[in-house]
Amino acid sequence: MFDSQSDYALNKRDPEAIVCKSVTGVHIRLTREDFSSEEEFLFWKEWSNEDYRTEEKAGRPYYDNCSQLIEAVDMPNPSAEDTLLAPILEAEDRELRAARLEQVKTHLTEKQYRRLWMYYIEGMTEAEIAAKEGVGQRRVSSSIAQGKRIAQKFSQIFLRSIG
Repeated sequence: MFDSQSDYALNKRDPEAIVCKSVTGVHIRLTREDFSSEEEFLFWKEWSNEDYRTEEKAGRPYYDNCSQLIEAVDMPNPSAEDTLLAPILEAEDRELRAARLEQVKTHLTEKQYRRLWMYYIEGMTEAEIAAKEGVGQRRVSSSIAQGKRIAQKFSQIFLRSIG
C-alpha cells in the first residue's frame, strides 16, 4: 500500500528540495540555497531519493501482504478448524438431508412425492402437472395439499425429537 505521506513520497514530489524529518519528527525542506553548490544539492537529492526508495522497498513485502485493521474488522476470516472441517460438515449435512428426505418419502404415496417434486423442485404449476399426468387439476391440487400436510407433520415430529 503506497503512503502518500511517507518520506519517500514527500521527497520525490518536491524536486526543488530535500524533504526529511527533523529530530522532532517534523518534515523540513533543504533547498538549493542550503548547499554550497548546485552539484552538491543534486548529489544529495539523488542520494536521498535512492535511500528513501531503498527503505520503502525494504518494507514492501510486509506492508503489501497486510491488511489494515479497519478492513480486517469488516471481513471475518474463518478459523483453520472451520476451513478444514467445512467439506466434512457439508458432506454430513447432505447425508442428513438425504436421510430426512427418504424418511418423508416413506410417509408419502408415490404420486404425492412425484407431484410435490414437480411442484416445488421443478417449479411446475398444478395445471402443467395435471396435463403431464393426464388428470384433472383438482386431483393434483388435493394430492399436493395432502402431501404438504404429511411433510409438515413429519417435520414437526422431527423438530421435537431434536429440540
